[in-house]
Amino acid sequence: MNRALIVIDMQNDFCPGGALAVAGGDEIVQPINALMGQFDAVVLTQDWHPADHASFADNHPGAVPFSVIDMPYGPQVLWPAHCVIDSTGADFHAGLDLSRADMVIRKGFRPQVDSYSAFFENDHETPTGLAGYLRERGLNDLSFVGLAHDFCVAWSAIDAARQGFTATVIEGATRAIDLDGSRDRARTDMRAAGVNLE
Repeated sequence: MNRALIVIDMQNDFCPGGALAVAGGDEIVQPINALMGQFDAVVLTQDWHPADHASFADNHPGAVPFSVIDMPYGPQVLWPAHCVIDSTGADFHAGLDLSRADMVIRKGFRPQVDSYSAFFENDHETPTGLAGYLRERGLNDLSFVGLAHDFCVAWSAIDAARQGFTATVIEGATRAIDLDGSRDRARTDMRAAGVNLE
């Protein structure tokens, strides 16, 4: 009873037709649902941004989406506005089986810092509380699926491994943005951190 499936950001804005669509993002909904029954717990993450979020290109005059700026915590990609609190885009994909979720953890709600990882804000210091929840339940063998492979999935899996969890990314149940080779970089970084890729 120690295995958890961590489902990252399976939300409308990351699926085709959404504000920050990942190609084929909707293709993994049913495979993720099918995996849920193999685990002792299921945790969903939900990107949850205020409209004035610092990671939105719209909030930086003259900036274009996918450019990079320096923030106090390091480089930050400027994204199209997405997963705004209480918007349809922030809702989970309609096909995702929410009945299996033991917990939903929201991230990215602090206006001045982005949050890719399910464990920490991008400052790598502010915890989300997920690690404590998993440890209290004795869940130490974690598998990651969802969107996007090369950002939120990878950062979450790397943080999990660094905190002593067994971390596996089930790549067939992820899709990548692949921004300037980010998918290959993410795979290299994950392997270096001790994340298993399958």
